[in-house]
Amino acid sequence: MIQSLIWSFFEYTGVYYYPTGLKNYISIFSGTTFWRVFGNTCFYTFVNVPIILVVSYLLASLVNLPLKAVGGFRVAYYLPCVIPGVVSGLLWQDIFSANGIFNQILAVFGAHSDFFSSPETTTAIGSIFLMNLWSVGGGMILWLSAFKAIPTQLYEAAKIDGAGRFRQAWSITLPAISPIISITLILTVGKIFQDDFEQIYALVGENDILAETTAVISTKIYQYASTGRYDQFPISTA
Repeated sequence: MIQSLIWSFFEYTGVYYYPTGLKNYISIFSGTTFWRVFGNTCFYTFVNVPIILVVSYLLASLVNLPLKAVGGFRVAYYLPCVIPGVVSGLLWQDIFSANGIFNQILAVFGAHSDFFSSPETTTAIGSIFLMNLWSVGGGMILWLSAFKAIPTQLYEAAKIDGAGRFRQAWSITLPAISPIISITLILTVGKIFQDDFEQIYALVGENDILAETTAVISTKIYQYASTGRYDQFPISTA
């Protein structure tokens, strides 16, 4: 982090570093592009993180039930996490296409969605929210490990005292898994600012309009590294 801060005051030509003072910061903050990207990233983070946390928690609660063959469901829910981000992005690009499986399902009810054919930010990024549910298995494993670490005697004692499910969750489960909540939150936010680049870039592809509406900090960094331009879209170099 310190080295990156130092480099931000220089221009790198591939061989030499030339001091530029505040030139890099002025070029970023003087235009409207950065604020558009920053707004997209904030919207993407503050909406996507709670969705992932809640869904992964509910999923972990389901696979924590003492049911037969529940281990198979745990494996099935986690498998998408081992698929590379680029492959996942291309897969969902086909799913969201005009003739993709989602529109085929919607067609049964007489509906249709543009998904990534619409330049609207909420439509495009909202589709990315749906795609991210594909890999909630990683958070599910963390929640599940926290559930397994809670002594069953606590729940048995609570039942004897007359505590219901809500009271058990509030007085036993939440305090016991509070460290995992912090860890999961940090990992999820970190993934959004770094690892989600592959999925977003593969999903958007060469669509110039969506390159603007779905651009986040990681994709914009890629554009700058590839073209040296911060003040224009698209992110592709084709």
